[in-house]
Amino acid sequence: MTMMRLLAGGVAAMLLGITPGFAQQSVKIGLVLPLSGPFTPTGKQLVAGARLYMQQNGDTVAGKKIELVIKDDTGNADITKRLAQELVVNDKVTILAGFALTPGAMATAPIATEAKVPQVVMLAATSVVTERSPFIVRTSFSVPQTVVPLADWAAANGIKNVMTLVSDYAPGIDVETAFKARFESKGGKVIDALRVPLSSNDFAPALQRVTDNKPDGLMAFVPAGVGTVFMRQMVERGLDKSGLKVIAEGSLTEDDIVNQIGDAALGVITSHHYSAAHDSAENRAFVAAFEKANDGARPNFAAVQAYDGMRLIYEALKKTGGATDGEALVNAMKGLSWVSPRGPMSIDPATRETVQNIYIRKVERVGGKLFNVEFATVPDFRDPSKVK
Repeated sequence: MTMMRLLAGGVAAMLLGITPGFAQQSVKIGLVLPLSGPFTPTGKQLVAGARLYMQQNGDTVAGKKIELVIKDDTGNADITKRLAQELVVNDKVTILAGFALTPGAMATAPIATEAKVPQVVMLAATSVVTERSPFIVRTSFSVPQTVVPLADWAAANGIKNVMTLVSDYAPGIDVETAFKARFESKGGKVIDALRVPLSSNDFAPALQRVTDNKPDGLMAFVPAGVGTVFMRQMVERGLDKSGLKVIAEGSLTEDDIVNQIGDAALGVITSHHYSAAHDSAENRAFVAAFEKANDGARPNFAAVQAYDGMRLIYEALKKTGGATDGEALVNAMKGLSWVSPRGPMSIDPATRETVQNIYIRKVERVGGKLFNVEFATVPDFRDPSKVK
């Protein structure tokens, strides 16, 4: 009778598409990100960072085979949501990951919650993202986390009034709001706040208003990969030679495009949590390995966030002994800490956000190439909007 039950169970498992003895022997990670459309460079950096971690650490952890299932959402939130649903229902993924843009990350949150599948956000940076599901864990940053230290720096370094210019979507509004609140609390003044539609790369009308108003500084934010367009239009209007102090959230001069921007980027002050020029043994090894694996391409912050995202997943699986229950995995991720190429980082157990150093950087020429050179550090900084 025992043998008959085992055979019956085996038949039932085969009918369900499960091979007896092999159930749960692989962990599928659904990586949803833009690999076509305007945000393609960002998607490629994310994929390259994730693959590099697997290349260096193998594709087996806690007895489980790790498999990446990569989907192109083109940067469209509706497509992101549909692909995430398909990955959960059809591909039976254990973990959802990627999410270059906030709208897609937030559209996916209800799916993660309902399916109890961890959603590892490797880029989308609007502060509220992690609040949309208890299954979201972020390995990138939040906008207030990077912008508040920049507002402090500006107020302390002779910038009295600024105009803000941001892409008009959730992260841009976060930048505008967080910078204004902090800068004005320090005695500065935001004299105008300009927004450009996310669907448009025409910054000319807004830049003309900056030219006309002549503020001390311009605080800018555009999505990853758009900095070259923005800076080119600044140069066309002569703003790069006007004496205007340009400060920005780090996406403006991200590492893989700063040399495309050229001399117009020299002197731009940004705040961020990663630079390819970060001076540490871990980062030097990471940059060298990334360049070797990607035909000499320089990694940017998206690459290191995906690299750390894979590390988070691997370490969580080790803690659970390979168990793939969603709640257990999220609980295992909380409180994890390690030294990343960006510096020391950890996952705040209360918010599921990254705690990390924020660096104030200046674009300089080093060895004939442009880099974001760090000159000040705010250590172990948390998203200030969530500090009670």
